Amino acid sequence: MPHGIFISFDCRLVLSPNKHTFAKKKTRMFADFSCQEALSTFIVLFAVIDIIGAIPIIINLREKGKEVNAARATGLSFLLLILFFFAGEMLLRLFHVDIESFAVAGAFVIFLMALEMLLDVEIFKNQGPIKEATLVPLVFPLVAGAGSFTTLLSLRAEYASINIIIALILNMLWVYFVIRMTDRVERILGKSGIYLIRKFFGIILLAISVKLFTANITLLIDILQKKS
Repeated sequence: MPHGIFISFDCRLVLSPNKHTFAKKKTRMFADFSCQEALSTFIVLFAVIDIIGAIPIIINLREKGKEVNAARATGLSFLLLILFFFAGEMLLRLFHVDIESFAVAGAFVIFLMALEMLLDVEIFKNQGPIKEATLVPLVFPLVAGAGSFTTLLSLRAEYASINIIIALILNMLWVYFVIRMTDRVERILGKSGIYLIRKFFGIILLAISVKLFTANITLLIDILQKKS
């Protein structure tokens, strides 16, 4: 089991073996559950999705008279992300790309996202037309964008699927809450609070990108050495 980044305790679920097939399947499904991994992946996705940082954008869209539906935005985002989580690896195989290589590429994307948050620069520009606020730009690319897709597959190289799915569901609940209560969240945190949160998670993302890069580049080098 990979070491956690954020916390040191682990509450891995231990289930006793069962003779029934259904129980065995459930055991295999939940055997990899880990509080440490779930929390680590939650924080990674929390920082990447950065719905707190999107609050000014959501408010601006509403001021322009565009409807932002919290339930629809959350549902569409979760659907896109979970589909990519399960089908993304198959798509990579079509292009003969292994998950380790994708994780290394993902580390670069997360690194650039961290620079955006830390240096207040815009690297990833959304130049597409805004026809409907719920779908564009809220669902894509703000919540379920290239960074989220890349991060999900990159995390698969490090963590068990069950922990990533749990972290994703918790993040979607948080996304729904923030979109639904945008004005209240901004009043509570204030502009300075939102700014500090972005800076903090920018540093977290920077550390995550370095960890993903070093872990997966080592695996790629080992694979290349075995082939040669």
